[in-house]
Amino acid sequence: MTVIESRKDTQALNLTIVAEFDASVERVWQIWEDPRQLERWWGPPTYPATFETHEFKPGGKASYYMTTPEGDKPRGWWRFTAIEAPHRLEFDDGFADDNGDPVAEMGSAHAVVTLEDVGGRTRMTTVSNFESLEQLQKMLEMGMEEGMKEAMGQIDGILASQP
Repeated sequence: MTVIESRKDTQALNLTIVAEFDASVERVWQIWEDPRQLERWWGPPTYPATFETHEFKPGGKASYYMTTPEGDKPRGWWRFTAIEAPHRLEFDDGFADDNGDPVAEMGSAHAVVTLEDVGGRTRMTTVSNFESLEQLQKMLEMGMEEGMKEAMGQIDGILASQP
């Protein structure tokens, strides 16, 4: 399994997932930068993602939906706040309605992704920061932690193929 650690911090209001991959930092960066590679792993295996927009630059936006086994298409959005290729990216994210507009009552989170070389492998640390303890708990109840682990478990297969 690529995920080596998962931890919740109710004091800091965050969820951290750490994964390691047998690939260079630059190659792992591509799975974030290229929406076709991103959609091959962003959703868990039974909830594949489709990115409709992916403006990978500070201030850029991404919109996507995941297709459930029943055929429903819950939507999400990102706003990239910082990109420091190939080591760090930050984005705000949240749920979207059928028009792609943010669902305000669900709030938003802020994700920080760092990639670092560890002896020829890449360690990817993803920290999701929440607005409140209630939001963090709700996301955990909805299966965010398990879903992210399953999603990241698909990355090795993508990295083994040509970009």
